[in-house]
Amino acid sequence: MCSFQVPNPRSFLVLPVAKSLVVHVTGPTNNTPRMEETVISLGPTIVYTSSYLCHINTAPIYNVANSQPCLSTVMLFSQQYQQLPTVDKHTDERDSFRKDTRKRRFCLRAIAIIAIMWASITAARMFRPKGFWSACYGPQRNSSTLAQLPSHYTLPSGDKIPSVALGVWQASKGEVGNAVKTALEVGYKHIDGAWIYRNEEEVGQALKDSSVPREELWLTSKLWNNFHAPEDIEPALDQSLSMLGTDYLDLYLIHWPVAFKKEGNNILDENLTADPYPTWQKLEELVDKGKIRNIGISNFNIRRVQNLTANKLKYQPAVNQVELNFFNPQPELLKWSKENGLLLEAYSPLGSDKQVGQSLSVPEVKDVANKLGITPAQVLISWHVQRGTIVLPKSVTPSRIGENLDVFELPQEDFEKLETAATSHPPQRVVNPSNGWKLPFDVFDGQ
Repeated sequence: MCSFQVPNPRSFLVLPVAKSLVVHVTGPTNNTPRMEETVISLGPTIVYTSSYLCHINTAPIYNVANSQPCLSTVMLFSQQYQQLPTVDKHTDERDSFRKDTRKRRFCLRAIAIIAIMWASITAARMFRPKGFWSACYGPQRNSSTLAQLPSHYTLPSGDKIPSVALGVWQASKGEVGNAVKTALEVGYKHIDGAWIYRNEEEVGQALKDSSVPREELWLTSKLWNNFHAPEDIEPALDQSLSMLGTDYLDLYLIHWPVAFKKEGNNILDENLTADPYPTWQKLEELVDKGKIRNIGISNFNIRRVQNLTANKLKYQPAVNQVELNFFNPQPELLKWSKENGLLLEAYSPLGSDKQVGQSLSVPEVKDVANKLGITPAQVLISWHVQRGTIVLPKSVTPSRIGENLDVFELPQEDFEKLETAATSHPPQRVVNPSNGWKLPFDVFDGQ
């Protein structure tokens, strides 16, 4: 037995209950007549009002007081009650049929709407004006009209280095690992890091979690200024190897042409700064030991490269990693490096610090992007590779990481347009630690 009291008079509720019910209805006040004990057949529902307390039990379908049919009992109700229509089996079937029909009609209409929308979009794409989708919805790449740029460059050792890498400089702790995982998932094979970035351990864990075999990866790290003394180089290298979880590096660079004493705060080692040959000789030994495959330099200007290569080197520098972007294109260094067989790597390729937004908004860059249906970032990265450099874009945003890997050969007129725009203004170098290190000279003097 269940009992309910409905608070709002003259309201009717329909409840799902058994098909056969006995209803005991008792008036709540003295002036309300007591209804006969009645059995009502309501199919799957029963109505009750807030004027009465109803005790509901399942029972056979007949009137307990006079054994009359349920319909006659319903007619005995007071005028304040309204008779509910009897729901029979045929009505249930008809309602079910109507519901099924409505569902089918809804599905057919939905399919028709989708088909019409798809046909409209397809037709619009066929007849769209040039640049329409770029203007309205952002660039939509048409890769069929753009040739692919080289995916690798060949080093003096014969090793092939990927032309686009994920740079992890300034990638925060907790972000760099996910960035590396994303990069490997979308097809990157080249990760550029350094001991001083303080994130090699997280990079190493991401590499460990990846299913990409070590032999398919290209890992770069860099020797920091405090470890230029020959006796300090191998321990520093071993630390990087341990954190990265590998027993060799594909490329190891002298991070800056400046040597500090191992102890102290940026105490200049004048001898090793003036003559980096002893440092280089130790790196050559580590190549022979198999701990490094290729060695190179970073942030060396032409004069400093010549100072090193004037020595009798067993292994020539494989690359020189420098700041290269629209605002600091360094055309003289690029030309000299090509003439002397030295491959450049471009860090901060979209601009340093707050220059990124400015780079992506350069009118010439945007014009080429709209014309070719690619993003401004892809225009700049493609421009770098087309200049003959390795490019190291940095991002921790998954969509941008994937986007940065897609580079395309720019039409010659567009490439020259960008080159002219980039080299027509005074260079704006951002990364220059000379003052911060309190050096008695500028690192880039004599360029």
